[in-house]
Amino acid sequence: MPINYARRLTDRRRSKHSNRQLGLCLAFVAGAANAGGFLAVQQYTSHMTGIVSSMADNLALGATDLALGGLGALVSFVVGAMCSTIMINFSRRRRLHSQYALPLALEAALLLCFGVLGARLMDVQGLFVPLTVMLLCFIMGLQNAIVTKLSNAEVRTTHITGMVTDIGIELGKLLYLNRQPRSGHAQVRADRERLRVNALLVCSFFLGGISGALGFKHFGFLSTAPLAALLLVLALVPMWDDLHLGWALWRKRH
Repeated sequence: MPINYARRLTDRRRSKHSNRQLGLCLAFVAGAANAGGFLAVQQYTSHMTGIVSSMADNLALGATDLALGGLGALVSFVVGAMCSTIMINFSRRRRLHSQYALPLALEAALLLCFGVLGARLMDVQGLFVPLTVMLLCFIMGLQNAIVTKLSNAEVRTTHITGMVTDIGIELGKLLYLNRQPRSGHAQVRADRERLRVNALLVCSFFLGGISGALGFKHFGFLSTAPLAALLLVLALVPMWDDLHLGWALWRKRH
């Protein structure tokens, strides 16, 4: 049963239910990595709105070095999203079961790398920012692109502003009083399922943030190891399916 559940979450065959369940898992991971990462590098690494705004502020104030630091974080996030898209499209053309699992496995490996080598990477300069910041931004871009691709942009795991906006929209619809219907005017109806999903995603991100902050406080960089293990467990089943199928085809040909 756990194997079948993991397969449904990350296999190439998607459903709205599996997209949302995987989104909840990844929102927790994103919240934990974002909050724990802030304690580690003193910067939120999924908040591109804030990073771009700070770049503009710093440029206006003449703090070119800080503006370039924001650019390094932004480029890392974009490259992470690009890498995820390339891996998914490459796997999709070959009809692999692991087209979404492979980027998750890469994310797990990078989180483990951050946990083991984070303290040493703090002093290594990357593209205008420490390598730790680039690594976390790359991971956030990688993950956000995975969920966006598999759910056709229905589910996001780091874009809390959008989720909260959708919650406000649906609550506004829910509280709206429909009067006598007029011809050509549909009544306003709230999408209760969308409201529920977005509320759960925000809560999952928040709980992940608490977990990540407490984990880093007590265990330091190694607190990312359980997150990496969770992602690897989710990714292993489709990867094993592809290996098993590839081995069976190879034996058949030889």
